Amino acid sequence: MSPTSIGLAGTPTRLRSWIHGSLRYDLPASLVVFLVAVPLSLGIAAASNAPVAAGLIAAVVGGVVAGLLGGSPLQVTGPAAGLTVVVAELVSRYGWAATCAITVAAGLLQVGFGLCRIARTALALSPAIVHGMLAGIGVTIVLGQLHVLLGGEPGSTPMRNLLDLPAQLATRHDHAALIGLTVIGLLVLWPRLPRPVRRIPGPLVAVTLATLAAVVWNDVDLARVEMPGSLLAAVHLPVLPDRDWLAVAAAVLTVAVIASVESLLSATAVDRLAADRASPDVPGQGGPPGQPGPHGYGPSRPSNLDREMIGQGVANSVSGLLGGLPVTGVIVRSSTNVNAGARTRGSAVLHGVWVLLFAVLLVVLVERIPMAALAGLLVVVGLQLVKISDIRRVRRHRELTVYVVTALGVVVFNLLEGVLIGLVLAVVLILRRVVWAKVHAERVRAGPTGREHWSVHVEGTLSFLAVPRLSVVLGRVPPGSTVDLELVTDFLDHAAFDHLDGWVRQHETTGGRVHLDEVGPAALRGDHPRPPRRIHALVPPRWFSPWSSWQARHPGHPDGAGDPNRADQSEAVHAALRPLHVGVREYHRRSAARLRPFLTGLDGRHEPYSFFLTCADARIVPNVITSSGPGDLFTVRNIGNLIPTDHVAESSVAAALSYAVEVLCVPALLVCGHSGCGAMQGLLGGRGEEESHVGRWLRWGRPSLDTWRAGHPVGLAAAGDGRTEVDQLAMVNVARQVGVLREFLAARDVDAAKVSVQGMFFDIQTGLLLVLDERRQRFTSPPDQELEITGAGFVRP
Repeated sequence: MSPTSIGLAGTPTRLRSWIHGSLRYDLPASLVVFLVAVPLSLGIAAASNAPVAAGLIAAVVGGVVAGLLGGSPLQVTGPAAGLTVVVAELVSRYGWAATCAITVAAGLLQVGFGLCRIARTALALSPAIVHGMLAGIGVTIVLGQLHVLLGGEPGSTPMRNLLDLPAQLATRHDHAALIGLTVIGLLVLWPRLPRPVRRIPGPLVAVTLATLAAVVWNDVDLARVEMPGSLLAAVHLPVLPDRDWLAVAAAVLTVAVIASVESLLSATAVDRLAADRASPDVPGQGGPPGQPGPHGYGPSRPSNLDREMIGQGVANSVSGLLGGLPVTGVIVRSSTNVNAGARTRGSAVLHGVWVLLFAVLLVVLVERIPMAALAGLLVVVGLQLVKISDIRRVRRHRELTVYVVTALGVVVFNLLEGVLIGLVLAVVLILRRVVWAKVHAERVRAGPTGREHWSVHVEGTLSFLAVPRLSVVLGRVPPGSTVDLELVTDFLDHAAFDHLDGWVRQHETTGGRVHLDEVGPAALRGDHPRPPRRIHALVPPRWFSPWSSWQARHPGHPDGAGDPNRADQSEAVHAALRPLHVGVREYHRRSAARLRPFLTGLDGRHEPYSFFLTCADARIVPNVITSSGPGDLFTVRNIGNLIPTDHVAESSVAAALSYAVEVLCVPALLVCGHSGCGAMQGLLGGRGEEESHVGRWLRWGRPSLDTWRAGHPVGLAAAGDGRTEVDQLAMVNVARQVGVLREFLAARDVDAAKVSVQGMFFDIQTGLLLVLDERRQRFTSPPDQELEITGAGFVRP
């Protein structure tokens, strides 16, 4: 790697810039993180059955090495609770020196991951598995440390600890149990204390008070932290394992994968925390969104996950060489770092320096800490790995089973087997969701002729796996009934197609009727081209698709009213209303629940972004062509999108316009014409001279006709673009109505600077919505740089 690739190019310049810019932010943040890291590092080392000094070595190496080389500037690296179970098992199996060698190899493997640029692949692991793994580790830590807290010794497995716990609780407890419970109580109470008090890290306060209590009692039987004289004395070279190389390779892979996944998940979480905190107004905190800060490491700059993987790998290799624990990016220390105001990676590096000075100069204080205090700290840390928010999240995504099975697998078996069990279950559930269709049948009502009416809904991928269940559901439909069969399917395999097609033919042969409604791209009948392969596409909502595309093949009445052999007038009326009834049912079935939260927010509030005048032509759907929704447009429609110019006369257009401007105070007035307008055709054909309802209305369009014939620039530009006379007149009409709107505002003394007026033209053939450029006197596509996108997705000039 080159110096530039690891961020060392121009180091003296960067250092001077950091000292003068961000040091005042990073220094206090590093002290806060240091105070949190020391007790956690000691406790994690104790829980891992490793030398206590190994936790401090890992904290130093993680802070300095990963802090300098990693790709997540604000992430803090150190020994993590997520690896305690793995490390404890490795220590009991191979010994501590061989475990250090495994850590070195795992670090080199992580470096390889980073160089291959596969860091983001680790994020493909289901969050339910990751959170379940952490929860299982948390339960394992709690079960083991409860024995230490109560003055006993933990068993070899979590299940043994669980079985021995009642007997441990029944025995007589001494000062160790009191100290451990006091630490737990303080840590639980600490987040509820006033903010000024909570600025001091809770773990530091709890361990300090527990240590002072142990000194006062001076209980000789109280187990304390054991240090080998100094931190330097704990440094030693690793030793290669002497047996079972296949198992060693599996251990290396396990440590590398878990450390990588935990670090990358932590890095992405830190990015979110930094983005929430980032503000361009804060000195040294980065500039505009997406740009690095003044030192190249502003929090607005996202983590480089491949570089972070390399940094973590180098840190693990160095930690293992020096006799330290494996390290990962730790969200507890990282979130503390962000919340304390850190600006650059200097905070993580300084925190490692403080840990080193503490371990070298104040080793006597470390040896005063009772093991029960660290056990109480670890019990709380273990419980915090079982997060209620994670459980709610995976339950919302229907992955609670994966979470629970993974956690139980880690507790009952071991970490690797538990993760593998969770992974297999997740894959099985995903396959089930992919290939398992939803089939539902219900009796709607009995028709006027006594014929039963049923509704059968099939949704998803209909494969041979769903045929048995499909057969059971269809078997409940009585012969001779009318059936609405709705297929919302993206794929029909041969077996499912044959079964469904055979059932439809058999049901119709026995006197029943089947109204087939094919929503998805996979078709059952020949009038839909059946896709030769699976189609991975979203089915558009029915209310967005033209009705003719999905209702054209529906019979008129569900009980046979649409039969062409029956000409009863009432049945014909029912047939005419059926598309509306089907559409309303479709809205209730698919759209009402999704729309309800938006409508609830609009209850009692009517603040549209614009007054939108357009033609009554059914081909114009204002909310679709403007990508807007409920509450955005105050829409008025009439034939030809005309505005009567006689202000004395009362008209619905004038009333709506006055209400929009004077009551709703809309910021924009829009008038939209369209191609092939029937009103413009009527004007050109002389219908504006007729004494009829349509003719009298079209007289309001005569000024537009006269303006077009006089050679209006908009009409000439449209003619130059090859537009028909009808479209030329429609465009001129829009331009003239824009002028009428401005006259309307002037007549009511409305400040023109507060209300925008815009002309628009919808080309039905191309589906393009053009806007009137009054400076150039022609309709063009809206320039992106002159548009403002509102929160509702509505485009306004």
